[in-house]
Amino acid sequence: MHRRLWISSVTLLVAAATATGPALTAAAQDHTTRPVAAPAASTAHRPLPLERLYDNRAVSDDARPGAADFDGAGRSLSAQDLTAAGWRPGARLDLDGAALRMPDRSPGDPDNVRADGQHVRLSGRGDTISFLVAATSPDGAGESVTGTGSLRYSDGSRGSYTLGAADWRGGPLSTKAVALPHLNAREGGQLGEKARLYAVTVPLERGRTLSSVQLPKDPGPGADLHVFDAAVRDEATGWSGTWSASTGGYTGSGLWQDQTLRLVVHTSAGGPRARIRLENTFAAEPVRIGHASIAVQRDGAATKGEPVRLTFDGGQAGTRIPAGARAVSDPVGFDVPPDTNLLVSIHLPDPVSAAPVHSEAIQRSYLSEGGSGDRTGESGGEAYTRSLSMWPFLTGVDVQGGPGSVVTLGDSITDGVRSTQGANARWPNVLARRLQGQDEVPKYGVLNHGISANRIVTDRYPGDGVSTDTAGVSAQHRLERDVLAQTRAKTVILFEGINDVRWGTSADEVIDGMKAIATRARERGMRVLVATVAPCEGYKDCTPTVDARRVAVNAFVRANSGHFDGVLDFDAAVRDPARPARMLPEYDSGDHLHPGDAGLRALAESIDLRELKG
Repeated sequence: MHRRLWISSVTLLVAAATATGPALTAAAQDHTTRPVAAPAASTAHRPLPLERLYDNRAVSDDARPGAADFDGAGRSLSAQDLTAAGWRPGARLDLDGAALRMPDRSPGDPDNVRADGQHVRLSGRGDTISFLVAATSPDGAGESVTGTGSLRYSDGSRGSYTLGAADWRGGPLSTKAVALPHLNAREGGQLGEKARLYAVTVPLERGRTLSSVQLPKDPGPGADLHVFDAAVRDEATGWSGTWSASTGGYTGSGLWQDQTLRLVVHTSAGGPRARIRLENTFAAEPVRIGHASIAVQRDGAATKGEPVRLTFDGGQAGTRIPAGARAVSDPVGFDVPPDTNLLVSIHLPDPVSAAPVHSEAIQRSYLSEGGSGDRTGESGGEAYTRSLSMWPFLTGVDVQGGPGSVVTLGDSITDGVRSTQGANARWPNVLARRLQGQDEVPKYGVLNHGISANRIVTDRYPGDGVSTDTAGVSAQHRLERDVLAQTRAKTVILFEGINDVRWGTSADEVIDGMKAIATRARERGMRVLVATVAPCEGYKDCTPTVDARRVAVNAFVRANSGHFDGVLDFDAAVRDPARPARMLPEYDSGDHLHPGDAGLRALAESIDLRELKG
């Protein structure tokens, strides 16, 4: 049972299934002759706790694959695979800020609800419901299953929502919450194909308190939506994000074992208390964090004063993060200055051969030698004999107080590629300094979610497996994690598209992607600003055809047509007026695609700060 809180959004742990034969009725028995009972008719319209509605078995033991029939065709999830991923029965899962728990049921026991209009008791106040889903189709071709449900608020008002669930066998890996390496089958035992579970969100009406959720009706013959759990997502009231980075991929690390990462990050807003966020995005197995600490950087790997120890889960020294999940440290008294380098140290006691990373840190961080143990509490930097140019695991630092955060969603120009190493000269850094130095609008934290080589429409990294490609899944596919789930995100600035048009995506496809991102963010109550795409004539693949696509995208953005809350003309800020397909020489880093420090400063200084205030 979950303790329900009055916080920001509702999350449902679900899976969708399409059977190859007739769907099981509520009173049907599987071949083990163990009945699956439905709630009594008298309770059909009275909201009940979700676990009292369980009527399906999704998980089987590998030794008894016939004990569950998730999809009506004798296939099921492997209990051993779930446990190996850290998703064991009763496990707590923080997925995009939602506190979920796997049903505490043994393999073969009823563990989920086949959605058919059941009323679920669920209270909370927020802006989204998020579903963890997986759909099946007879041929595993990746077809979606869609259903419509309703919401009831405590004031008697109602709302509706539409949920689309991707296929659990053939759906995209780029949006999965977790992927499992096998399926169990009643006939044939274990099958060597991946099973997927997804987290998909739908909006709630802001300012109203949810009292219950009616699940979608049965979508039709052979199709089901399976709901495992429901929880309310924390709105992070009283916190602001001061630093953040996107996970771009899951890459080999050599072998880290019993050593400590000391990562250098730069703050935007300040505050009297702090917490960090660690994410195991794209991973196939859990990672154990032994200890962690936070400090202000003195120089190199040395701290200014003694590092402040961080705890997790209400006072534990470390934590274990399941595959695809995240962990947020307990709040700690630590005065975080604005516009300052911090050192966040993370001890990894167990072998780590691959890690989720942000590869273009444009900042030198540090690593102790293998087997050197926990160095998180040391103020000196002598133990940190190796350096890193990426940020593994660490994706956020929050500070107490403040007005919330602005998220910059972009590619390598936002990431700061070709800016001065260690100078924090990225345009989001410049924007943060402008915000901190004025009183006309709130002093928001600025969160940089640029990923080098990222695109709006298509994935570069496929979203699963160890890869050297760390250009991320598409902006649309990472929107929930990198924007909507960020700490008190108020405004998003979308500055992307040049990689799409350079690599053959049509202007219409880029425009459709921009509109989709804006629609989803505005449904959550966020302000959406879209920037025009900067010029790149002179770069090796910036042909006249590419520029024609860019110009078409910019014409749409400038016209706005009500899709966005504002437009930032970054193209006009850096282009050469005498040659508008090319960047001004004084703003060019030298490759004609990426602005240098002066060009990045020009982008940030072109923003009317009043545009950030909703």
